[in-house]
Amino acid sequence: MSTLSVRQIRRRYLVLYGLRWLPAGLLIPVMILLMQERGLSLSQIGLVVTAQGLIVLALELPTGGFADALGRKPVLVAAWVTCVISLAVFVVADSFWLFFLSWALQGVYRALDSGPLESWYVDASLAADPEAEYERGLGHAGTVIGVAIGAGALLSGGLVALGPIGPVSALTLPVLAAIALQAAALAALLILLVETHPARSASALRSSITEAPRMVGQAFGLLRRSRVLLALVAVELFWGFGMVAFEGLLPVRLAEVVGDADRAAALLGPATSVAWLANAAGAALTPLMLRRLGAAPSAALLRVLQGVTVVGMGLFAGPVGVLIAYLACYAVHGASNPLHMGLLHRQVDGPYRTSVISLNSMMAGGAGALGAVVLTALAERTSVSLGLFVGAVVLAVAAPLYLPAWRAERRTRSGQGDSTASISTRPPHDAADAVQPVDRAADMALTNGNADGGRGASA
Repeated sequence: MSTLSVRQIRRRYLVLYGLRWLPAGLLIPVMILLMQERGLSLSQIGLVVTAQGLIVLALELPTGGFADALGRKPVLVAAWVTCVISLAVFVVADSFWLFFLSWALQGVYRALDSGPLESWYVDASLAADPEAEYERGLGHAGTVIGVAIGAGALLSGGLVALGPIGPVSALTLPVLAAIALQAAALAALLILLVETHPARSASALRSSITEAPRMVGQAFGLLRRSRVLLALVAVELFWGFGMVAFEGLLPVRLAEVVGDADRAAALLGPATSVAWLANAAGAALTPLMLRRLGAAPSAALLRVLQGVTVVGMGLFAGPVGVLIAYLACYAVHGASNPLHMGLLHRQVDGPYRTSVISLNSMMAGGAGALGAVVLTALAERTSVSLGLFVGAVVLAVAAPLYLPAWRAERRTRSGQGDSTASISTRPPHDAADAVQPVDRAADMALTNGNADGGRGASA
């Protein structure tokens, strides 16, 4: 696939990965507050954000075949160009429908962007060396995403503190900077991503499109074959809905206790940077939790703890308390994500893996779209705190859904096995099993209105 060495491929992958998520960090602290500044109510913001979720819901599974049919680079270029256009629309948007268009374009971007870069890295590494240990690069990517989003959020807070500049409001400055960085990322993509195989024919693309309904049917069919998998995917419905609380409503809650949207955005910049460090610290604790409690009991406990932290965001009266609860929430989230994804990966092997991961993400996105409508409308008609409380309850009540996975773990340890615990089509321990999806916290952060990223509007 490439004349590059494995080390060169890994470096290019990590550079492109960091550039992909840096604009997201700029956007996370300001997206919701900027839409409020432009005159949108909380319920209108919820409807606008839903545009992205619905587009991703429709395209998450089918777009996987596009990269195979056309090549990874063309699809990534199309995705990143779409992101630049979306952000440009967002900058000038002054009405509900323009914001709706911007977020819909973000949905197209996210669907196209989901997976091709990681797939290129793995395939290119194996083409350069069939024995390549590409897991190292995938592990480093987790560090890169935290540093990139944290640095972007810190820069965003600084720009808000410096603004306004002329006719450009303080909250608009980070979006303009994100456009510039996204354009730079696109240029780097054109230079650094080398794909030696030519894109496949248009007939291959047409074939992948016609196969989309069958792919969707197969993915849902997997749920009927495993009650453990069904329960794990159902967790995403509650998780996606509840994440709107600590991603979409937090900026509004902070502005409420601070008394000024610009000051809240300036505080959110450094707070988001620290939150991503807390996220990484939480992830580092997962091996300890696995040894002490096991994966499923730990994941269930963390669901409840995350609900408690979200209650704290709505309960504390000052900005310090709200931000401490926010940081605790991200630490819990950092520990939860690898536990959940690890349980999910254990249930599937072979060609079904990508479909299940896409289905898991699709469920979270669809639930997030619903949560964006329901929780923002509730917050507007009652109070932001009540919206946070409801989101907290939804997060916590998902805990019992880990019971089937826990029972399967216990049966496996006792040597009884479980015919419904795994859908496998090849021997375990294949190198491809190490491929991990993009961090959900980053993806959902944008899905729920804070930016682009986390399993989140423009990135």
